[in-house]
Amino acid sequence: MIHKIITYCLLITTAFVFGQTEDIALKGSLAPNFTVRQKDASVQLSDLKGKVVLVNYFATWCGPCMKELPLLQKTIWDKYKDNPNFNLIIIGRGHTAEEMDTFKASKKYTMPFYPDFDKSIYNLYASKYIPRNYLIDKNGVIVYTSMGFTREDFEKLTEEVDKLMKDN
Repeated sequence: MIHKIITYCLLITTAFVFGQTEDIALKGSLAPNFTVRQKDASVQLSDLKGKVVLVNYFATWCGPCMKELPLLQKTIWDKYKDNPNFNLIIIGRGHTAEEMDTFKASKKYTMPFYPDFDKSIYNLYASKYIPRNYLIDKNGVIVYTSMGFTREDFEKLTEEVDKLMKDN
């Protein structure tokens, strides 16, 4: 009987450890600073203090990412792209600048895409899994995170963006 209990506890512990989301940047913490570059444009996160910033990590080969990006364009970007208090930074994990340009053009996106070929920026935030979203308030604090894609999670992200933008 004691053997079964120990085995059960080990199984629960293993499931818990391997079920972790591999987050490095956590909700409630200051967002790690980074600089992204695309051709002649560069953005440093710390320069965006005072603004609401949404950082999205994706890859062109990622099925859930391909479901999320059109909604991101239509629901969030089209709504706030002209608002000076909002910034969207979409980062292609493991992609080059040329790949970002080709992808953006092929999908006819107007959102800003940046490469992270060596995953050095992504690794400041997480170690596994995409898509990921990190919503950062005007003080530089991560107020919402999501991993993977479901419509429910995306609706929650949209609500959180709307709530922060009302406060700006």
